[in-house]
Amino acid sequence: MATLRGEPVDRPAVNFYEITFRKHNPDDPDSYNIYNDPSWRPLLDLAENHTDVIRAGAPIMRFAHPEYREKYFSLKTWEEGQSRFTRTQVMAAGRTLTQVTRRDAEVDTVWVIEHLLKSADDLRAYLKLPDEIFDHTVDCSNLFELEKDLGEAGIVMVDTGDPICQAASQFSMEDYTILALTEPELFHQMLRKCARDIHRTTEIVAREFPGRLWRIYGPEYAAEPYLPPRLFEEYVVTYTGPMVKMIQRHGGYARLHSHGRLRNILPHITAIKPDGLDPIEPPDQGDMELIDVRRQYGRDMVLFGNIEIADIENLATEEFQKKVEKALREGTDGKGRGFVLMPSASPYGRTITAQTLANYQTMVKLAQGDKRI
Repeated sequence: MATLRGEPVDRPAVNFYEITFRKHNPDDPDSYNIYNDPSWRPLLDLAENHTDVIRAGAPIMRFAHPEYREKYFSLKTWEEGQSRFTRTQVMAAGRTLTQVTRRDAEVDTVWVIEHLLKSADDLRAYLKLPDEIFDHTVDCSNLFELEKDLGEAGIVMVDTGDPICQAASQFSMEDYTILALTEPELFHQMLRKCARDIHRTTEIVAREFPGRLWRIYGPEYAAEPYLPPRLFEEYVVTYTGPMVKMIQRHGGYARLHSHGRLRNILPHITAIKPDGLDPIEPPDQGDMELIDVRRQYGRDMVLFGNIEIADIENLATEEFQKKVEKALREGTDGKGRGFVLMPSASPYGRTITAQTLANYQTMVKLAQGDKRI
């Protein structure tokens, strides 16, 4: 919290990102729980006991009109082999819109193998859905329970997508980018529909759970190479900016999440005035060095990053140590609000190699001032 406030700290914070987003249970025998593999236990122990834990959470939301949901939405889940599939169907303006996702037992991620919206006509039909079917109540009690369970071991962070995340993720990337480029007014209609509920929820949670860290994910959908910077201003500043203001108005801290290129969108990001930015990927994944982001924008934002997950999993520890030392040096250079040493993502496979564990240990040791490997 001192880092978020821009206060002096005795060392840089170090966080393992999604590894501590939730409390994983290595004793849960569920075949879809990758964390019950013995190779995960030392990494989970390291994350929970030796890093600055950020536990992610969202409020409990219940649909206010379940009868509408039953009329317009249907859901079916089934398993084939070691994969779990979910089909969602939406009846909209005479069309049946279908989304299919797949979760494999060996990988902790959900793949969208068929997107809900596949054309501009699908979107026009979706826009005709009554707003009432998305109405919901907002209950923050679980966020307070997360805090109580965590105690002094870390902080709870409210995790939420923004309107462009909700809108763009309904399409495949190719269909989304073409539509956002060629049908801007139609896409604005979708953003306004998404913003209606997201803004309302943000205001309620910011008011009832004030003063906490938030992560807002989605801005990268409008970053290069997908869309030009002018559309980042239209689609992100316009609809994500109000979320930042709501959070800050109630004493909270808004952290924007945006992978990849930053150089041409950072002026638009700073116009939103977030409190933090992650994951600030180094070249070649990104297009700016951490030192340049620190010197140009670090005075007003806490910078989270700048370690690539691919380096954690693939680099020899001696080479990885150089990456960590560089990130710590540049992230704390000169005057600035603060820096959190953090990877760009986390492993999502069932097995953690000895090399991966050693590199995570290196992050902790170096952040705490111990250069012995």
